[in-house]
Amino acid sequence: MQAASIQDFGSHAAVATQTIALPPPGAGEAVVRIEAAGVNPLDVKMVAGHMQQVFPAALPYTPGTDFSGVVTSLGTDAHGVKVGDRVVGRRAPGSGGAFADYTLAQAGSLVVIPDAMSHEQAAALPTAFGTAWQALFDAGKLGAGQRVLVHGGAGGVGGFAIQLAKRCGAWVAATASAGNLGLLRELGADEAIDYRADDFTRLSGVDLVLDTVGGATLARSWQVLAEGGTLATLVDFAIAPRDGRHGSFVFFSDAAPALREAMAMFAEGRLQIVIDSLYPLDHAAAALHKVASGHARGKVVVRTVR
Repeated sequence: MQAASIQDFGSHAAVATQTIALPPPGAGEAVVRIEAAGVNPLDVKMVAGHMQQVFPAALPYTPGTDFSGVVTSLGTDAHGVKVGDRVVGRRAPGSGGAFADYTLAQAGSLVVIPDAMSHEQAAALPTAFGTAWQALFDAGKLGAGQRVLVHGGAGGVGGFAIQLAKRCGAWVAATASAGNLGLLRELGADEAIDYRADDFTRLSGVDLVLDTVGGATLARSWQVLAEGGTLATLVDFAIAPRDGRHGSFVFFSDAAPALREAMAMFAEGRLQIVIDSLYPLDHAAAALHKVASGHARGKVVVRTVR
């Protein structure tokens, strides 16, 4: 099969397509013919070698965690899906393997996608939607009537966070560049803030801030939090409570429960999946470069072309 891989950790420009072998499925595993793979900032960090202490990976390494495709065969004792099912799933970061024609996955971790959902839409979901869900409801304990601020609302995680927060009955403000303010409102934001021209610290009494940016943005976010509020960040793993306010680093874990919620929202017509751009497998390096730029509008997706 074809896979976009690296021989050494370093620049994502070194990602190149090569032919590799796919092992036969083990007990409980499914073989999935990949149609599309979502690209995440974590993939950029994995290729650079920055995550080796957290997610050790062996070389050669094929990046990519999020994938959508079709089940082509099953190992023994594989349950929950059948051959021919259109599915979405997530590989462990240390294993990678989504930037390829085929992958192996635990059958029980796969989620069947509806006919109306494209493979590109499905592949955009696992990490971004799952992270947004975890930040809002696990870290932030978000409930109806609360006030939320989402930084980077036009990105993959931010866009899903806006929709999830509105769905649960929260008031939502979000930041983005001027050109993306319309998208924030379309996704449901009650207030869209241009982070270059407007000062988000004019807000007050915010129950939950979701930080996808870090740096000065994270530091200034404490100012808007209500007493007992939570600053949930995807960036600063060492964040600590401050002045009666909670700090929580969001470390993504299991995609499957959130994916089932995503399928329900999509079936209800209440989930927008914004795709920034599509790249063929042999241009996976360019897809990683786009994500590394920090200016993707929604999700970047690698599409297997046959």
